Amino acid sequence: MEKTLLIMAAGMGSRFGGLKQIEPVGPSGEFIIDYSIYDAVKAGFNKVVFVIKKENFDIFKETVGNRVSRHIKVEYAFQDMDDLPAGFSRPVDREKPWGTSHAILSAKNLISGPFAIINADDFYGRDAYYVMSDFLDKDFSTNTYCVVGYKIKNTLSNNGSVKRGVCHEKNGFLTELIESKVEMVGNDIVASPLNGAPSFNITPDTLVSMNMLGFNASIFNYIEDNFPKFLLDNKDNILKCEYLIPDTVFDAMKNGFASVKLLSTTAKWQGITYREDKQLVVDEIKKLVDDGVYPEKLWN
Repeated sequence: MEKTLLIMAAGMGSRFGGLKQIEPVGPSGEFIIDYSIYDAVKAGFNKVVFVIKKENFDIFKETVGNRVSRHIKVEYAFQDMDDLPAGFSRPVDREKPWGTSHAILSAKNLISGPFAIINADDFYGRDAYYVMSDFLDKDFSTNTYCVVGYKIKNTLSNNGSVKRGVCHEKNGFLTELIESKVEMVGNDIVASPLNGAPSFNITPDTLVSMNMLGFNASIFNYIEDNFPKFLLDNKDNILKCEYLIPDTVFDAMKNGFASVKLLSTTAKWQGITYREDKQLVVDEIKKLVDDGVYPEKLWN
């Protein structure tokens, strides 16, 4: 069975600047993507699909693609801003991609079995891949998906607030995901919902989503079928709106199309939200190398 890791790498990285997905962070010049793929292979994934902009194909293939293709099957999907439903066209002034749901849809013809999605510039930690892999290996119903939840204390940045999806659950299934700005205020962890609802305190062990989700191929048709409605609903904000996978998943839950299992990982998340975060990622990976979790040269 093919078990695929879908890596979303078409984002513009505006806060960090440039192609942050290919910033070296490992002792031998490895990128965050390298560690993601290495951990995924350890956990039993046997295929990786990169979702990228077509203009970045050469640099991805020459760097990450060529060196990991000896260890796992590699394919590429291109997120094209002009890839829209019949009857729609891209506004001339639209500059940014259409969002993560659109990114996932671009890989529809490359994936037929279970798959996980991650962001290219996030370091998820090995335990998260084992948790995800175990879920995808089980015989789950066609429309049961999953999200890996991280303890908020394992995802905070020392350099400013972060955006996190605060998870609420019932009987192990996700019931609500509150997209929030999260930051330390004194000794408290405060979540401020992005929809303007009142702020609230959360505990260090509160689970949050870092956009590590598990699906099977049924999600592609749902994304595709609902894309025209999204475009029509956002016609007054067509230059900036984004078709985001958390919104799509909750729409699928609301409509009874899918349920989402909330998983939990002990892993520590690392990411480069701000340029100052890079050294923290470098230091954490060096510690993991020193502890023997990773070899000094990842792809020997």
